[in-house]
Amino acid sequence: MSKKIKDENGNVYVKKKPFYKRFWFLLLVVILIVGIVSQMGDDTTKSSASNDSKVENTKSSSSSKESKVPTEYRSALNKAKDYADTMNMSKQGIYDQLTADAGEQFSEEAAQYAMDNLDDIDWNANALKKAKEYQEDMDMSPEAVRDQLTSDAGEQFTAEEADYAIQHLDD
Repeated sequence: MSKKIKDENGNVYVKKKPFYKRFWFLLLVVILIVGIVSQMGDDTTKSSASNDSKVENTKSSSSSKESKVPTEYRSALNKAKDYADTMNMSKQGIYDQLTADAGEQFSEEAAQYAMDNLDDIDWNANALKKAKEYQEDMDMSPEAVRDQLTSDAGEQFTAEEADYAIQHLDD
C-alpha cells in the first residue's frame, strides 16, 4: 500500500512500502519455508527396489515392451526427466520429490524404476548449473555453494558432483 505525503512546498510524493513488507513477498517466504520444512520432514528410509520387484528395462523403443511397463512407472520416469532437465536436480533430490507426500507421491518402486531408467543425464552438469545459480543469484562463496549442493536439506548432490561443480564454477 502506498502513502501520499505532502512536503512543506505542497508537493505530493508517494511513499511505498519496502518490498520485504509487501504481502506478495511475505507469501513467497511462507511458501518457501513450508516447502523446505516439508522436505526436511520426509526423511523416510529410501530403499532400492529388490531385483525380483524391478520392472523389465524399457531402453529399447519397441512398443510391446513399453506397454508392459505400468503407467505409474512411465509417469514417474517422465516426471524425473522433467526435474533433471528443467530444474537441474540431483538424483537423490529427484527420488525424494517423486516419493514425497508433499511431492509427486509415487511408490518407491515406481521412483526407483524412474531413477534406474534416466538415460543421458549428466549429474555433474546439473550440479554445476545449480552451483552457478547459487553463486550468481545469492552471491554465495564456493564453500557455501558446496555445502548447499551436498546438504540433505539442500540439493543432495554427491560429494564428487559438488567437487566437479566447484572446480568448474569459473569456466
